Amino acid sequence: MTDPVLRRAEAPVLVGRTGELHAVRDALAHPPAVVLVEGEPGIGKTRLIREALGHASVRGRTVLAGGCHPLREPFPYGPVFELLRRLEGRLPSGLNPVCGALRPYLPELGDRLPPAPEPLADPGASRHRLFRAVRALLDRVGGAVVVVEDLHWADEGTRDLVRFLVDDPPAGLGVVLSYRREELPGTGLPLGRAYRQPPGTTAVLVPLGPLDVPAVRSMTAALTGNARIPAALAEALHERTAGIPFVLEEVVRSLPGGLDGADPLDAVGVPTRLHEAMADRMALLSPAATACVRAAAVLRVPSGEELIATVTDAGTDRDGEPWAGPALREALAAGVLHELGPDRYGFRHTLAQQAVYRSIPGPARRALHRRAVRALDGVRPQPVVHLAYHAKESADTAEWHRYGEAAARAAQRMGDLALAVQLLEDLLADARLAPLARAELATRLSRAAVHSVSHRHAAELLRRIVQDDRLPDPLRGEIRLNLGLLLHNHAGDYEQARADTEIAVEELRARPALAARGMAALALPGWGDHPYPVYERWVTRAEALVAEEAGEADAGLRMAVRGNHFTLRAGRGDPRVWEEAEQALREGERTGPEVRMQAARTWGNLADYAAWLGRDTLARRYCREAERLADEQGATFVAGIAAGTGLRLDWHGGHWRELSAHAHGILRDNPGVAPVAADAQLVLGQLALARGEWEEAAARLDAAGLADPDNAPAPVLASASGARVRLLLSRGQTHAACALADRAVARVRRKDIWAWGAELTPMAVAAYVRDGRRTEAEAVAGELAAGVAGLDVPLGRAAVDACRGILAAAGGRHEDAAHAFAAARAGYAALPRPYAAARAGEAAAREALTLGDPDTAPDMGAVAEEFAALGATRDAARCRRVLRGTGVVTPSRRGRRGYGDALSPREREVARLVSLGHTNREIADVLFLSPRTIEQHVAKVLRKLGVSSRADVPAEVPADVPAGGASNT
Repeated sequence: MTDPVLRRAEAPVLVGRTGELHAVRDALAHPPAVVLVEGEPGIGKTRLIREALGHASVRGRTVLAGGCHPLREPFPYGPVFELLRRLEGRLPSGLNPVCGALRPYLPELGDRLPPAPEPLADPGASRHRLFRAVRALLDRVGGAVVVVEDLHWADEGTRDLVRFLVDDPPAGLGVVLSYRREELPGTGLPLGRAYRQPPGTTAVLVPLGPLDVPAVRSMTAALTGNARIPAALAEALHERTAGIPFVLEEVVRSLPGGLDGADPLDAVGVPTRLHEAMADRMALLSPAATACVRAAAVLRVPSGEELIATVTDAGTDRDGEPWAGPALREALAAGVLHELGPDRYGFRHTLAQQAVYRSIPGPARRALHRRAVRALDGVRPQPVVHLAYHAKESADTAEWHRYGEAAARAAQRMGDLALAVQLLEDLLADARLAPLARAELATRLSRAAVHSVSHRHAAELLRRIVQDDRLPDPLRGEIRLNLGLLLHNHAGDYEQARADTEIAVEELRARPALAARGMAALALPGWGDHPYPVYERWVTRAEALVAEEAGEADAGLRMAVRGNHFTLRAGRGDPRVWEEAEQALREGERTGPEVRMQAARTWGNLADYAAWLGRDTLARRYCREAERLADEQGATFVAGIAAGTGLRLDWHGGHWRELSAHAHGILRDNPGVAPVAADAQLVLGQLALARGEWEEAAARLDAAGLADPDNAPAPVLASASGARVRLLLSRGQTHAACALADRAVARVRRKDIWAWGAELTPMAVAAYVRDGRRTEAEAVAGELAAGVAGLDVPLGRAAVDACRGILAAAGGRHEDAAHAFAAARAGYAALPRPYAAARAGEAAAREALTLGDPDTAPDMGAVAEEFAALGATRDAARCRRVLRGTGVVTPSRRGRRGYGDALSPREREVARLVSLGHTNREIADVLFLSPRTIEQHVAKVLRKLGVSSRADVPAEVPADVPAGGASNT
């Protein structure tokens, strides 16, 4: 059964979307399915969805359609509950008892829902039960298709609920989501974080772009009934409408007659912009109908007849029917307004609403907004976001501030931080605000922005406010403190963040609890290059203040301070910290939401530092804890940090197959969140280095922090430095490698957290040895050994063995070197870190071969296979070159085979490097082959792929692609 809101669109045909329509239909035909439809306003998202839902394969299913609105009240999950209300009268029996949790939200269905369960004290558990209830209800409906349009306007709660459904959809469910990417809040993700389809789920992304000229021509023919549309007219329409279907339809429908003449657009004076097209259509309406249309445009969202009549100020007849009734019906009949749901009238598209709104003269527009305020003020509960909007547009500043502040408070209370930040930023942009009122609003904005990813504009506003000398220190201190946390957590401006935080601590002398929060932030060792005791002193001062201020220091503050102390201890490898931290965090989770927010942050920090220590299994578990609480609390920043740590763990764990795409996705999904970007860039740099893509590796490692070391996370900077040293050594640039190693080692030495030097130190030792600086190499290796002794740093212990192997090999003690490298290999493998283990294994095999033992050649062959399995092209090629030098032939584990017209593994490696623009000589350098051999491989690649130019070679060529096949994939 099809929901009545999904009426057919006015356009008689859907053109230019054949592939996209098939993609949506095919996905819905294979549930569970998740369809994401993306595109700009007017591009045809709604029409595409309606066409897909009208297909025979969908007609027998229950379609529940709803949408989000630009003016939304702080009511989480509202759009989902609105569409579930459409089940009234058709709710199945035998519902899961958990569905009783929906009774307070769906009173219309109350008589068919199970009894409401007992309330839960834990809001997180209550929310999870509610989500389970929605899922259970949809599961029982069976074969439902849920449509949520305009997801870019959704509140965070709705996004969380939708994400819960698509992460584990019922077997027969289809979910269709539409959105405008450019209007998505925060992370720029429709679901708040990257979506990874669960096994067995069909998922498809359908991006819609403008129509091309042939499609414009076809759509014009369908709209006019004239199959002979001149090519010149189609090109003119395409130019004037930018190929946007909705704009094209409005322009074509405004044509009063035929399409005859040399230039019919100019001949009949057809409007070339949408607002002119709407003006032409409204010119045919009566004054009363025009007034209704204008009232609907001012209200901005689909509204009921009574509200439209009140804003129109039409009054009622003797029977009490609004005078606006006939006028509204006229506007509907003319196709200017549309019925978008039961007693909900508005425009078919936002562009049309904006066109009409802009045509209303200013004084008339403000009068309509004033009437909207009066009409909405009596509604309960008050739609405070709508009231704030209309009060602002009516130029009633006092009422705007009153409603706006109420809306921001409600949004924060509901956990909708993105809306709270948006509302407060809007209020603070008013230059007429008194300094004290501005400071109070800024304080609230700073509190909300710290936990939101919407930080850029907020940081600029807060910076201007703290520069106001009229503010009292306690207020300025709190704002500056949150500004510092914002710059650190999101913007990656660590120097300025630390400076702001230290100043804030002094300004907060009269507010010791807040000063303690600032001190706790300064105790995080990842920012700044201070010695470890400096961070210890900050956390000691913070704990002392919290102890003194037993009354003012709330549980959230105590958890923040304690969590940062756990993080500090974990950073250095304190073996006792894990058990203590877990116990404290578990206890804290049972208290209020602020404590859970701090617990989420601490889990994320501990996961990050555990990964730097080599406690990879523990780090993965802590990541899951952080993600769980971050989802519950809407802490998108914490979720991003966990995602960045997960990227590094995938790199170290050898899960490289989709890692590049995953890292690019995280970069796209977390714009402006510097710590997450640093992790992603580091992983991309390491991948490029392993594949011999040196220029790409250098650029990524610079972006990870080497280009701006003062504003890079300290452990990321050390790791990136180690990778860059290895790159320079591979290119024979020993002096440059040593210079970089000098700077990087000096930073680790100054901070005195040698656990973070585990990826750097072996490469620094290798550079010093190659440069003849043996004494310095031994000293640095000794510092690492002493710095991790007795601490929980398994990665550091493996690195110590690797350093010993490098030093023994340099001293000609090859047997000792082989033993040390074998120990390092075992240590890395235990973490597990297969790439590091393979590199240590290669070094061990090389030392054994140096000792003249030919029986070890198979060991080198095995290592080459390990590299190849990971995708470490250059490393595998280096091992094979060593084998060729021994004269020992080691057959492939898979055995040799003929590839015919398909590319061999070697040819695929060559093809990838060709696609990146490398010359034959550069490819030969990467793969340790002669330029003549590479020339032969390139010729075979071009022949097998059926292309004539190196520029036509694709970046990724699947195995067993026949000649000419790659161009069709």
